[in-house]
Amino acid sequence: MSLGRASVLIGAGTIVSRLTGFVRTVVLVTAIGSVNSRAADAFTVANQLPNNIYAIISTGILTAVIVPQIVKASTDPDGGRRFISKLFTLGTVVMVVTTAIAVVAAPWLVQLYAKNFTADQLALATAFAYWCLPQLFFYGLYALVGETQNARRIFGPYTWAPIVNNVISIAGFLIFIALFGGDITGVEEWTPQMIAVLGGTATLGIIVQSGVLLAFWRRTGIRLRPDFHWRGIGLRHIGRLAGWTFLMVLAGQLAGLVQTQIVSAASGDGASIAVIANAWLIFMLPYSIIVLSIGTPYYTELSAHAHAGRDDDVRADIGRSIRTLGLFIIVAAAALAVAAVPASRIFTNSAEDAIAAAGVLLCFLVGLIPLALLFVIQRTFYAYNDVVRPFAFTLVQCVLVVITALVASWAVAADLLPLSQLAAATALGQSLAGIIQLIVAAWLLQRRLGGLAYGSWMLSLGRFALAAIPAAGVGWLTFQLLGGVDGWTVSDKFLGALGAAVIGVVVLVVYAGFLALLRAPELDTAMRLVRRFLPGRG
Repeated sequence: MSLGRASVLIGAGTIVSRLTGFVRTVVLVTAIGSVNSRAADAFTVANQLPNNIYAIISTGILTAVIVPQIVKASTDPDGGRRFISKLFTLGTVVMVVTTAIAVVAAPWLVQLYAKNFTADQLALATAFAYWCLPQLFFYGLYALVGETQNARRIFGPYTWAPIVNNVISIAGFLIFIALFGGDITGVEEWTPQMIAVLGGTATLGIIVQSGVLLAFWRRTGIRLRPDFHWRGIGLRHIGRLAGWTFLMVLAGQLAGLVQTQIVSAASGDGASIAVIANAWLIFMLPYSIIVLSIGTPYYTELSAHAHAGRDDDVRADIGRSIRTLGLFIIVAAAALAVAAVPASRIFTNSAEDAIAAAGVLLCFLVGLIPLALLFVIQRTFYAYNDVVRPFAFTLVQCVLVVITALVASWAVAADLLPLSQLAAATALGQSLAGIIQLIVAAWLLQRRLGGLAYGSWMLSLGRFALAAIPAAGVGWLTFQLLGGVDGWTVSDKFLGALGAAVIGVVVLVVYAGFLALLRAPELDTAMRLVRRFLPGRG
């Protein structure tokens, strides 16, 4: 499969997945009530626990270690079948043990993340956690199967399977609303039956998502069998790589833990954990659609070039992927910035809540473009089996995230910052830390490759930024003409989605027009990708 076709397949699946995910979150907000409520924060903490541990499994060990190893093993006489069987057996054992420990430790995990919760709020979050933590095993299975398929250049199922999860969750949350009503914000209102339906629905969706992915395993051409003879698969080498990666992701999780603990102080009094989670969901929409859909196929190809020692091709891959990512991610950042209020209204129950959530989203958006560039640079290190340098620049970022969060907390305690702005200040600190992380990472990669050919892509990024400025201005004017914060785009969830879409289209059209005036050669790349989405094309 070509990079273009793979990017479009992943991008189309990601768009549908994110759209259904948006609907899922809207229905969830309707069921559980205001994102500023204590009940919403309790469910968010519990449902994020398996995601946090899954991040260690997927973003860390799998992406950094397993994909390059599978690509390398594919050159073996048996096509890597023996290696993958051993790997899956080992991975399954690890996931079962990890999930069991996490479920037993549920009360302590909840307290760790939400030390500022009230006693009733802690009890509710713990009850939710018992239902949500079994997701861990199925998240790990989904990641292991999906990353293996990606390494074998089978990109579609991994991207499309989450759609089934979203559909099941939407149905389950609607059943919850039918049975118990919606807007249940009070902690004391929750019964064991309510907790079981809501938490069980969230876990059922992940179970089915994993099952769907397994249904497509035959395409890999690999016949799996349990193999506990783990000698010969390079456990020492994999362990060394995974050890550094584990420490790297663990540092990120510890930084996130500090953030959650600090922001939980605002629970019930302003933007807090649930608001940050939903703002991050909006922030990740362009990242997922653009960065993952384009970057994932490039990463597989880049790994092959790195394994062959073709550094010139790697540098070309870096420049090509950054130019393509930048073309789309810069306009996405501009569009989301000017449409922040209507976009936030999708996940809130009032215009006032939307304005508060938009502030958090804007602070996250400061780091969107740096995060996209970091994706390419970080995975280039992974392609060379280098996890030490990523650990170094990630540790820098984590330390800065913790420091900025502590500064925000101190500012609130000293009455220099209102409690309602604590979440926004924490998000801004994370973005600033990400910018510094990118600078350090690029410097280290330049030393590793003997140059990054900055001129091949920095000029393009500057051109994109120049076109995005007037596009954002026209988008902001459009928002004001539609009534601004008092207009129809902020009056309802679905009207918020419509308003954000209208503003986004305006920004995109103006952006494309200015790029045409600037004679940007990257427009041809964009048009080829767009044509691939059309029926009968590609």
